[in-house]
Amino acid sequence: MEALEKLIVCLGKLPGIGRRSAERMATRLVREPDGLMRDLMAALHAARQHIQVCRCCGALTNDEQQPCRFCTNPSRDDTVLCVVEDPNDVAGIERSGAFNGRYHVLMGKLSPMKGEGLRHLRMQALLDRLDKEPVKEIILATSTDVEGDATASYVAEQLAARNVSISRLAFGLPVSSGIAYSDPVTLQRAIRGRNTY
Repeated sequence: MEALEKLIVCLGKLPGIGRRSAERMATRLVREPDGLMRDLMAALHAARQHIQVCRCCGALTNDEQQPCRFCTNPSRDDTVLCVVEDPNDVAGIERSGAFNGRYHVLMGKLSPMKGEGLRHLRMQALLDRLDKEPVKEIILATSTDVEGDATASYVAEQLAARNVSISRLAFGLPVSSGIAYSDPVTLQRAIRGRNTY
């Protein structure tokens, strides 16, 4: 059962997966070694072989396209750079269809509790890009938790001497959510970031 426990521990390290979920996943995988487990092993192997981080922006790309499609697409706006924490954030923003600029992935956020500090961020890569690219505006799209706020403040501070406009994503109420169900911080940000109608 040592192998099963190792599988449970590995699955439990994935974001959003607790011990019970990891146990259920592991049990399902070992029940179907020639089905789901085989497919998962093949998918993991292919991902390891063919998915990389873009050497320019930090988004995920396949091994045949370096730099990635966001960096090489001539129809994207070179003057606007959206700074995000994680490659998944790029995918989320792309799904919105509201942004057509370039990206820069920090690969984390300032989180002393998790042992993530300045050395974990791709800050120097961002500064190097600003020396080479015609960026006029930086949009800070970090999360709204304490670590995300600290990261946005740090990045803004590091870029203050640069000749670029710095903005942060607006915060507000989620779609289909009532005011009565919103937390006080979200309501404060929604009121402060209100738009004229």
